[in-house]
Amino acid sequence: MQIPKDFRRVIVAASVGNVIEWYDFYIFGSLAAVLSVKFFEKTHPVAALLSTIALFTAGFLIRPFGAFLFGWLGDRVGRKYTFLITLTGMGIGTGVIGLIPTFDQIGLAAAFILFALRMIQGLCLGGEYGGAITYVAEHVSDERRGFYTGWLQTSPTLGIVVALAVVLGTRAGFGEEVFNAWAWRVPFLVSFLLVAIAIYIRLQLGETPIFQEIKAKGLRTRNPWKEAFLTANIKFVLIASIIVIGQGVVWYSGQFWALYFLQQVSKVDLFTSSYIVMAALLIATPTLIFWGWASDHIGRKPVILGGMLLAAVTYYPLYAWLGTVTQPGNINYPVAIIIIAILVNYVGMVYGPIGAFLAEYFPSRIRYTSVSVPYHIGNGWGGGLVPFITSAAFAATGSLGYALLYPILVPAVCFVLGLFLMPETRHISIWKPLEAEAKPAS
Repeated sequence: MQIPKDFRRVIVAASVGNVIEWYDFYIFGSLAAVLSVKFFEKTHPVAALLSTIALFTAGFLIRPFGAFLFGWLGDRVGRKYTFLITLTGMGIGTGVIGLIPTFDQIGLAAAFILFALRMIQGLCLGGEYGGAITYVAEHVSDERRGFYTGWLQTSPTLGIVVALAVVLGTRAGFGEEVFNAWAWRVPFLVSFLLVAIAIYIRLQLGETPIFQEIKAKGLRTRNPWKEAFLTANIKFVLIASIIVIGQGVVWYSGQFWALYFLQQVSKVDLFTSSYIVMAALLIATPTLIFWGWASDHIGRKPVILGGMLLAAVTYYPLYAWLGTVTQPGNINYPVAIIIIAILVNYVGMVYGPIGAFLAEYFPSRIRYTSVSVPYHIGNGWGGGLVPFITSAAFAATGSLGYALLYPILVPAVCFVLGLFLMPETRHISIWKPLEAEAKPAS
């Protein structure tokens, strides 16, 4: 089977769509403080904020169910059409948030509508990543899969940057009073335009050559769920889930909780905290590509597990240091940006190679399902709990040590388990004749 010549266009198109889809997901978190005032009862501001973060977390917790649903569709119908559906659902779920009435206008119904839209977001995002990573992996060579999928892995980070940029731009353009009154809706409404652009770009793409061959040779699985979860493959799904849980906690602890930390612990204002995080992300995002490339040469396992170990060992001193240099009125901007860039470098280590590892670990017939479910168990349940657990622990105790227990212990445990359970996959070819793949158990 020949590797397609237009694979770079495929990577760009998949990445652009992924950036926009993650933009949709992250503006909710970026505006958590505003949404808590608009959609929940205001007399208990801490409870309202935690309720909003809980809604943010719920969007993560439902993601494995989206992976389960859309994984089946991706292995039965095709990669391209499935992630077009997920992109459309995500855009609608986000854009409509900018249209719904507030708590003051319709009472508790506002929170229920917000919850429903958040569930649509989470379900659709659950089907997005498996489609995007499978689509890219099935277009590039075995020797450079880590490098090329590393480009796709930058899309969530860039999605945060775009989200922060739109929020800051809207706030600066309208002014804080107007922004808090109604212009907070603008970043959500922008999603309609961005998703329309992404859908247009993705419509120009064809199906992956590997899925085309599966379809042409009549090798499509009849029941992806049975083949993925009720055969020996379940062992590989469980091992992958352990690895991705560690990766997910490092990702959200180093990238997303950094913003929460600046706002909640150091009490840095929205503008300043967003600028610091955005600068650090722009500096450190290339590490996702670098570590993906490195995994092509030294292996997926040492890079991913190395990131987990470094995170577990250094999170407390790094966050304690970040707290000392971000006191309101006395912020050391260069040092704060460097610290968060170091945290994002750990994200690069665990996340840069993970797409290549997952694509290589599972057979083509059930790749969409098998990649999606452990990925979203790890990132949806493992990583998605980080903002709520860390914020709630800090709110309850005021202790940085207690807040960081979850971000430190989970990667440490996954590192130890990974030493014994995680295989090295970089020498596995996904371009071998499909008939050579192990036949599914009956």
